[in-house]
Amino acid sequence: MKMILLGPPAAGKGTQSAYLSEHYNIPAISTGSIIRRNISEGTELGKKAKSYIEAGKLVPDELIIDLVINRLAAEDCKDGFILDGFPRTLPQAEALDKNGINIDKVVEFNVPDEEIIERISGRRSCDSCGAIYHVISNPSKKGNLCEKCGGKLVQRADDTAKTVRSRLEVYHKETKPVSGYYKEKGNLVTVDGGRRSVEETSVAMWKALGVER
Repeated sequence: MKMILLGPPAAGKGTQSAYLSEHYNIPAISTGSIIRRNISEGTELGKKAKSYIEAGKLVPDELIIDLVINRLAAEDCKDGFILDGFPRTLPQAEALDKNGINIDKVVEFNVPDEEIIERISGRRSCDSCGAIYHVISNPSKKGNLCEKCGGKLVQRADDTAKTVRSRLEVYHKETKPVSGYYKEKGNLVTVDGGRRSVEETSVAMWKALGVER
């Protein structure tokens, strides 16, 4: 099974990819993990990616594509894989086709923008131990302090509503067209992830995939 998970940031792709990975016994792969792995191993591709990151620039499509294609050639991907965070653009989707990588299923998680903003802007992390809380769904019983270590809870700079709106604009402009690309191919299934718990979203996902659990 070769799969792609699409959806806006904080739609739950990472959590659901872990369930899919366990069910199909195939690796869940994110572009972030691919980049970090190549940088830590000091590969040529990793060195190139690091140079862009350290310069504060986005890693270009061509390099991201090379990193992903190289990762998918690994032995643990021979029976399939789950891609989370790739493809983000149409050229990236087309690159998979050009490299002979045929995708079986593409799962798109749909969550309204306002809920995404609420999910992300409400996150708070401990500046000491890194524990994550949410002002609405998972508040700390100690108010602005961490329950685990007593550290101060802070909002990350990239979690503000303004920043999240900018990220969503980029998503709708660059990544949303990718779902149309796969819809035309006939391998896209959609999952309504709005106002649902993790468990409820999982149930909807398995149903969309036609898998009995």
